[in-house]
Amino acid sequence: MTQAQNVLEKTPLVEVHKRLGAKLIEFGGWLMPVQYSSIIEEHKAVRNAAGLFDLSHMGEIEVSGPQALEFLQYATTNDVSKLEVGQAHYTFMLYPDGGIVDDLIIYRQADRYLLVVNASNAQKDLLWLQETHTLKGSDISVRDRSWATALISIQGPKALEILKPHVDVDLDEIAYYHFTQGKVNGVAGLIARTGYTGEDGFELFVPRAQAEKTWDLLMEAGKDQGLVPVGLGARDTLRLEAKMALYGNDIDGSTNPLDAGLGWAVKLDKPMDFCGKRALLPVKQNGPKRKLVGFEVKDRGIARHGYPVAKDGQMVGKVTSGAPSPTLGKNIGLAYVPIESSAIGTELEVIIRDKAFKIEVVKTPFYTRPGKAKKAPAAKEAAAPAKEPKEAKDKEKK
Repeated sequence: MTQAQNVLEKTPLVEVHKRLGAKLIEFGGWLMPVQYSSIIEEHKAVRNAAGLFDLSHMGEIEVSGPQALEFLQYATTNDVSKLEVGQAHYTFMLYPDGGIVDDLIIYRQADRYLLVVNASNAQKDLLWLQETHTLKGSDISVRDRSWATALISIQGPKALEILKPHVDVDLDEIAYYHFTQGKVNGVAGLIARTGYTGEDGFELFVPRAQAEKTWDLLMEAGKDQGLVPVGLGARDTLRLEAKMALYGNDIDGSTNPLDAGLGWAVKLDKPMDFCGKRALLPVKQNGPKRKLVGFEVKDRGIARHGYPVAKDGQMVGKVTSGAPSPTLGKNIGLAYVPIESSAIGTELEVIIRDKAFKIEVVKTPFYTRPGKAKKAPAAKEAAAPAKEPKEAKDKEKK
């Protein structure tokens, strides 16, 4: 192990990953498995059966106290007042200029809120919340629970079938973007149904000391049903097919949610003001000047993050994410382009090693699981859906 690796954070499952032969890399300050067998094999396993993910590098922050709701209404863009106990939603924290501090999921518990944030942003987010708390003078408590919590996700069409016999709650009763307290083989924790792959699945928040026990149980339970461990490589191609935004690639402090097509998670008309709202109002009124679009590469080329996008020889944007799609057998990607170049069917070029390759703007998400309406589910690493989940829309109509 190199000196750089010695200072990397490690999840409680790192020895399990080594035992399984995973290739470990640095990711957001953590030593994480990028793949176990191959990215394509792991990707297809999630689409056809199920995959198990170690997400223990994610940050968990608890916000509680008499003014917790008021504080989160100011600190985040979605309408927290609409959340019922046992419900979650996707949202943003913004800088005053409208740039994205982070994208996250808020889970409403009976006496507190759990915020799940991106691993690379966890400390930044905690400091931002604490500074905002001081500024607002709210009567709240902000606690970092990351080191006490392990997070394991099982995703895929067989996820429910594999997990169901080993929990003491009815998984069928957990609606999309909802959660409950329960036990996994006697280990108490929080069981949620969100996901970052475009497939159905569950997230298990368990005590750090119980992570290996929980992982081994699920691997054993699913071994005859196609369950495999999945690394960051396949996680990236899965979320890209579902058009879920990745912080640091598709969204960051220089982008705003409206440009990224994620305005459904920004409630400009909610009861109180929120940080960044004033900067977004003119964007909403006048319309974004650019848009995050999906594209297919028509030539034999792979578009990667940062590659220039051109139209008629003039640079007009850049690729934020790109990879071969194992499900579709095509090279796909996301890019910010001017509004006038964002219509479906628009032909552009991506510049790969000084050579122009034809691309075409296409409808997204690129992939929708069979039997599901063509909408991408919300998500985290944090990740973002292309459109608001139906369940969230229905909830807010009540």
